[in-house]
Amino acid sequence: MFNKILIANRGEIALRIIRACKELGIPTVAVYSEVDVDSLHVQLADEAVCIGRPPSSESYLKIERIISAAEISDVDAIHPGYGFLAENAHFAEVCASCNIKFIGPPPAAIRIMGDKNAAREQARRAGVPITPGSDGVVETEKEAVEIAKKVGYPVMIKAIAGGGGRGMRAAHNDVSLVQGFHAAHSEAEKAFGNGGVYIEKLIDRPHHIEFQVIGDSHGRLVHLGERDCSIQRRNQKIVEECPSPLVDERLREQMGECSVELAKSVGYENAGTMEYLVDRQGNFYFMEMNTRIQVEHPVTEEVYGCDLVKEQILIAGGAHLSEHVATAKPRSCAIECRINAEDPDNNFQPSPGMIDFYYAPGGRGVRVDSHIYSKYTIPPHYDSMISKLICVGSTRESAIRRMTRALSEYLISGIKTNIPFQAKIMQNADFMRGDFDTSFVEKIMSPKQFERK
Repeated sequence: MFNKILIANRGEIALRIIRACKELGIPTVAVYSEVDVDSLHVQLADEAVCIGRPPSSESYLKIERIISAAEISDVDAIHPGYGFLAENAHFAEVCASCNIKFIGPPPAAIRIMGDKNAAREQARRAGVPITPGSDGVVETEKEAVEIAKKVGYPVMIKAIAGGGGRGMRAAHNDVSLVQGFHAAHSEAEKAFGNGGVYIEKLIDRPHHIEFQVIGDSHGRLVHLGERDCSIQRRNQKIVEECPSPLVDERLREQMGECSVELAKSVGYENAGTMEYLVDRQGNFYFMEMNTRIQVEHPVTEEVYGCDLVKEQILIAGGAHLSEHVATAKPRSCAIECRINAEDPDNNFQPSPGMIDFYYAPGGRGVRVDSHIYSKYTIPPHYDSMISKLICVGSTRESAIRRMTRALSEYLISGIKTNIPFQAKIMQNADFMRGDFDTSFVEKIMSPKQFERK
């Protein structure tokens, strides 16, 4: 087991990892930017090291500063969380060269599966269905137009690196394709330092389904079912649930088997997620793999009765995959609502600032993963997500009812949040019936749609 772990992240995921380490008896080191000095992950870690100015490019993305913090703190492992450097193969290689264990997959697996274009090719070789599209990076707008006409509009332009909905644009004709091509390239370059994009066919009204995989260094790798992430806005997930109301046992077995075989084909270890689009006929298409822990991992934990972050740490330390994880079966239904500091009535503009009052909901079947508190100031430099509210029930209906109750108890004043928006989603008749797809949020933006019962 590790003697000390550095968490190369911030916010709720850093706090989540610190808590897992505490329960395993492992001391922790937090890193933080100057604006995060009062963050809970800094206060609850055993040690903390400031690594730079607020912009992530000057702190959380600075590999040399994070490694320096690790060396002066004498850690023997680094957990990257999600975002920032979590899917950076070079960072994993630098950790290895400094004799520091990277708590995640091997660099080679990150390099293949973290590059969306290479991952699609790997999936094709493994016999996993992929959406029609470009064979590689699309270099020019002329090439983009030619590919789009070949596969047929509409198409999706996607960055080969990163995630979180950045570097993605839908196009329905040549004009929007050219505009989207340059916009996606520019956004990807700024967000990930890699402006490469590819093109794939846009599947009409799909569900966004992802499969959790986890494996050890001894050759054992399993999947822990699916999560439905179809409730999105501008390709950013808002609500996630497990299991999916779309997926039956036959489809679950088929997609799970593909996910495991694809992960094994690249020698994958630790936790990862295979992402798919699934149409109304049950046809599924591989999109990408996230070679890290996901934001929405708690719904899998609650349904399958495991601790994925602890399991990540144990596996990285050389342990076999825990038997209770390897043989876990779904035992409930869980829903997660991402709580963001943003104003739904003002085009979801970010709402940083000081929280005057904070009260989190509780009770049976309610879990809150958050790093905020009363009088905490939310900085404007990072993602707007400030909390994850997870509710569990014996059925999907009971989980929705519990989420509705919990949202009504969640009190955050001083800033705007999307809590009222999430409550309206939970009360929407189509959502309650499980009748939705990735276009759901755009369709219900109007108050009249929200009023449907």
